[in-house]
Parts: sequence; C-alpha cells; structure tokens
Amino acid sequence: MGRIFGFLLCLVTSLPAGAGIADISNADAVSGLRQALTDGSAAAVKLLGAENGYFGNPKVKIPLPPSLQRVEGALRMMGMKRQADELVLSMNRAAEAAAPEARQLLVDAVKKMSVQDAKGILTGGDTAATEYFKRTTQAQLTQRFLPIVKKATDRVGLAQQYNNLAGQGAALGLVKQEDASIETYVTRKALDGLYLMIAEQEKSFRQNPVGATSNIVKKVFGALR
Repeated sequence: MGRIFGFLLCLVTSLPAGAGIADISNADAVSGLRQALTDGSAAAVKLLGAENGYFGNPKVKIPLPPSLQRVEGALRMMGMKRQADELVLSMNRAAEAAAPEARQLLVDAVKKMSVQDAKGILTGGDTAATEYFKRTTQAQLTQRFLPIVKKATDRVGLAQQYNNLAGQGAALGLVKQEDASIETYVTRKALDGLYLMIAEQEKSFRQNPVGATSNIVKKVFGALR
C-alpha cells in the first residue's frame, strides 16, 4: 500500500510547472487512486487477518482491558495466570477472525470516493487516506466485528466474569461505557489496530516516495508524466 501511495505522491510532485492537482482530478485519475487504495487496504486486512496478525504484532496486540490490567498481578498471584493468558489470546484471535470483514467495506468506501475526496487524499496530511477510511467505515465495521468478537470471547470464563463486573462498574460510572464488555473493548481495539497499520504505511511512503510499482496505476497515470 505504501509504495502505491508513494507513486501517487510522485505524480503530484513531478507534474510540469503550472500543472496543479486539478489537472489530475479527472475520471482516470480518480479511477487509478481507487485501485491503489483498494489494493493497499486489502493488503492491510490480509496481514491482520492471518494467524498472529494481532497477537504477534506488538503495535496492534490487544492487551487486557484497563480495569483488568490494574489487577492483573493479583490475578496471577491467585493462580489465574492461565485464565488471563487465555483471555489475551482469545481477544487477539477474535480480532484476527473479524479482520477479513473489513475488506469489502473498505472497497465500498473506495468506490464511493468522490473527486473532492481524491483531491483531499492526494494533497492532505500524512494520514489523509486513513482518515477517509475511518470516517466512512468505522460505524459499519463496528457492527460487523462485534458479533464475531463476541462469539470468540464468550468461550472464555474470565471474559464472562469481566463482563459481569464491568457492567456493574459502568452503571456506577467506574468503568468507561466503551469498556463495559469484552466484545466492545476488543472491537474498538481491533479497529484501532486496522487503521494504525494503514496509517503507518501511508505516512512512511508519503515521506519517502519510491516510484511506480503497479501496472494499473502506471497505465492510468502514465500520460500525466
């Protein structure tokens, strides 16, 4: 994904004097950008949806919820180390199982991208594309991820205990509503990880464009060189 973003930025910076973003904001340019974003988001989803996509990556690995982290040491001293480890693994496996659900929604968001959206992505900040995806997919992805995550975490006894305690804590204002159940917590963290991975690639290659690698993007934008 990052190399595709880099190429698109090269196109903008290599236009002849007097050429502006408006000169590439035509149907072909938007089509090429859509293909680039589709390929890039699919790569991110594939990475996270693989075994250990979350659990094996420290940048996106989902830890115990904050309220459980505060008593994690006590849990382990009470002989609940296995249960705590099992819960962490199940949370991350749940995220990995849910990740493939993101692919189609990300593709749909790209298809709905307007010319103005394309301009904003090409000329925006380091995470303009990521912010576009977040703005257009987060609510739907939450709905898609939640039942998958719940099915996976329901099998873990400690998750059920957490839900009972956190639900009471939320009612008393002691636990954030977004952390009132394991499934809502994991869903939120899973989406945070997804957008983080997309953003990291985008930022890296916006700062260091490496040239064209995609034949379809070359074909669409070749005439603009």
